[in-house]
Amino acid sequence: MSEAIEGIDPKVAPSGPGCVECEASQGWWVHLRRCAQCGHIGCCDSSPAQHASAHAKANGHPFIQSYEPGEDWYWNYQTEEMYGDGPELAPPHSHPADQGAPGPRGRVPADWQSHVH
Repeated sequence: MSEAIEGIDPKVAPSGPGCVECEASQGWWVHLRRCAQCGHIGCCDSSPAQHASAHAKANGHPFIQSYEPGEDWYWNYQTEEMYGDGPELAPPHSHPADQGAPGPRGRVPADWQSHVH
């Protein structure tokens, strides 16, 4: 991907350390994804609520980046393509490492694997 890409704003900070909607509802997630356009943090499509893809669909924001420690790949919802590189987004680049995945600790059910997509 080139440095200037419609749908990616490298200056926008992430909305927080966890999925916005899951935090509001005391839910939990498997992995986190960051909207590359507005910084919204949502849960991945393996998570029970799939908030990241719902955000992309509702807002027309095409790109997400992994919000997991050590991962920096992008996904384009419009083309259904993964990209291994792209512009560096504003920090932080992941949720806190001690938050764990799935997370957040204390809200993940013991049988969490039976709830994933």
